[in-house]
Amino acid sequence: MTVVREFMGRGAAERDPQETIRLDQFLKWRGLADSGGHAKVRVQGGEVTVNGKLETRRSKKLRTGDRVGIDGEEHVVSLGSAGEED
Repeated sequence: MTVVREFMGRGAAERDPQETIRLDQFLKWRGLADSGGHAKVRVQGGEVTVNGKLETRRSKKLRTGDRVGIDGEEHVVSLGSAGEED
């Protein structure tokens, strides 16, 4: 079973809809990696997908609507949407 979780960045109501977040930053922000080094190991170790494709670049830029898969769960990136919690 796939669990879909939506991520709202801090200050999202003030963000530009075209704003991006790096994959490694996203993993740290969501608590899916304990540190930048841990995020690097997870991404480069083949544990992460973006939009259904294996992603090994920790600097991959994510935008609203991108789907990050890790640990059997899918996390939807949402940057720039107003009215949601940080």
